[in-house]
Amino acid sequence: MTTTAATTAHRLVGTAHTRVEGRDKVTGAARYAGEIPFAGLAHGWLVLSTVARGRIRSVADGPVLRMPGVLTVLHHGNAPRVDIDFVSMLGTRPDPTAALFQHDRVPHAGWPVALVVAETPEQAREAAETLVVHYEQQPHDVAFTGDHPDAYPVDGHLPAVTEKGDLQARLAASAVVLDAEYTTPEEHHNPMEPHGATALWDGGRLEVVDSNQGTTWVQNELARMFSLDPASVRVRSEHVGGGFGSKGVRAHQVGAVMAATVLRRPVRLVMTRRQMFSLAGHRSPTVQRVRLGADADGRLRALEHTSLSVTSTVHEFVEPSAGVARVMYDADAHHTANRVVRLDVPTPTWMRAPGEAPGSYALEAALDELAEKCGVDPIELRLRNEPDKGPVSGLPFGTRNLVACFREGARRFGWAGRDPRPGLRRDGRWLLGTGTAAASFAAGAAPSTAAVTAEADGTFTVRIAAADIGTGARTALTLVAADALATTRDRVRVRIGDSDFGPAMIAGGSMGTRSWAWAVDVAARDLRERLARGGTVPPEGITARSDTSAAVDALPPRERHSYGAQFAEVAVDVATGEVRVRRMLGIFAAGRIVNPLTARNQLVGGMIWGISMALHEEAVRDGNLGAHVGADLAGYHFAAHADVARVEADWVDDVDPDDPVGIKGVGEIGVVGAAAAVANAVWHATGTRHRHLPIRPDRVLRAAGGAPDA
Repeated sequence: MTTTAATTAHRLVGTAHTRVEGRDKVTGAARYAGEIPFAGLAHGWLVLSTVARGRIRSVADGPVLRMPGVLTVLHHGNAPRVDIDFVSMLGTRPDPTAALFQHDRVPHAGWPVALVVAETPEQAREAAETLVVHYEQQPHDVAFTGDHPDAYPVDGHLPAVTEKGDLQARLAASAVVLDAEYTTPEEHHNPMEPHGATALWDGGRLEVVDSNQGTTWVQNELARMFSLDPASVRVRSEHVGGGFGSKGVRAHQVGAVMAATVLRRPVRLVMTRRQMFSLAGHRSPTVQRVRLGADADGRLRALEHTSLSVTSTVHEFVEPSAGVARVMYDADAHHTANRVVRLDVPTPTWMRAPGEAPGSYALEAALDELAEKCGVDPIELRLRNEPDKGPVSGLPFGTRNLVACFREGARRFGWAGRDPRPGLRRDGRWLLGTGTAAASFAAGAAPSTAAVTAEADGTFTVRIAAADIGTGARTALTLVAADALATTRDRVRVRIGDSDFGPAMIAGGSMGTRSWAWAVDVAARDLRERLARGGTVPPEGITARSDTSAAVDALPPRERHSYGAQFAEVAVDVATGEVRVRRMLGIFAAGRIVNPLTARNQLVGGMIWGISMALHEEAVRDGNLGAHVGADLAGYHFAAHADVARVEADWVDDVDPDDPVGIKGVGEIGVVGAAAAVANAVWHATGTRHRHLPIRPDRVLRAAGGAPDA
């Protein structure tokens, strides 16, 4: 049976509901990966390199092995061998950082060099801190500059370079030209729950209890790394305290499996907060150049967006920041490129809104500068450059309600009558300004499987290998299933986070809920039809299964995205350098909103992260040591309660007609454009453009003194 969003009746979807697991979480009944007890549990503690590049000469494990409670010390001389020569279900090769102890090379500071396993975590930590590792140190390079001579283009999940038209000719013919460089720093995920996993062998089957964003993904990679039949590996991840792109296959799972295999007993390995700065991935810094050529009225004739990011020497990962320009605005000449440079640093990874978050800052700040040069209102400039098809792909848009977002946002924010001149509004010692920016994020779907069972007691059980990383996915799937079954929420029980339930999309790319809901909706409707034929439900229940592979593959090619309009008002004290975001408003077009309560939480959370990105977040490396300065939550600053005032998120009607439920995605769109809106508001308040994030107090002070932005 096929359905479309237009023909589906929704009674629960679209209404606000508290989380179905909320009581368990606030009472402690919901247990996370590092809390579940196991008989005979041992504990691992990773030892990380203190040099930024070199080789391991020796690991002095003898004295450590004699310490109380120590069971083993694994390192490159004795660890099990693993295989990483394969392409994962996500279309990429595994990061060799997770393939622990396979050689004596050290490619960056914080590289895992040993694993100490002991009876208690305290014994493991003491022994790990006692372990002496001798190195042959080599020169390292961690200096990231926009003119690095070794930069090269990388395709990644998007083509590295797109080109159409004669860029130089169109720039030369433009009445107004903007040529500016923007930079964003290294940023880190820091989910509330650290990365942790327990591995054990049970009757010849490997079981891993983990905190991850996709049990199918982790199962598949662990099976291939350890040359196991995937059916002999089970990965469970019922509750996850945040992920943001970082919780894939990492050193903690591999180390736990290695130790459990050697010791033949359960082993738990949990990363410390400091270790996460080296081992959990991060967002690469970027240097982005934007060149815009326009007619006097602001209509674009030339658009160039190039981005340079960092990758490690062991794995190639690109932050595709120039990709956002391929979706948002068209021009007769349109060039974009994503390049990387290899440095002696840990491998970056996906971080909430990869590419779009830093890319939208550069592009949307550049659009604001162009609006000033043209004497056109920033919203009007964007409306004049609305494309009627994909600027690069040429594909039709699915739904593109960006204009509706700007119009509704402008009305609610009070944009009308805004004096475009900067530095005029004042409230005591504070200069006041407002800014805006557009947002977009891809709205995709991936094949998934689900099973829905009608139980003999009249309830229903949904089984799907989904991951609720704090987004409220478990609740959203409950509502989707209840509507498809024409029943009430309390009669539906959703079980997730178990690779035994069959393959399913990861929680990533803002595709999780859409992909899982599709599979759940199909299975539930099939079951409902079967039950309508009559008959008694047997004790074992009646189960319907779905696989959306064919349906997803058959989707017509379109540009599918969620969109948004971000608005910010800031107050700036140029005598102290303080910047305060007084209020933010985001209006989004993100498909049918399944649960307004949790969706609004996601959008507001993303916007607050945008405040952090604009004003605080910045991981700094010591050039001499090659390691982080302040790799902890004291040295790495982010928005605290005192930084967050009034943040509102809402949406316009925007149902995706190609999705059975009408869903797009809300997980990442909230952070996109938020930093640009804040930065544009700082310009409006002070008259000074800040092209380098974060907008720290010292940068505000230098700008107030006439120093260039740096």
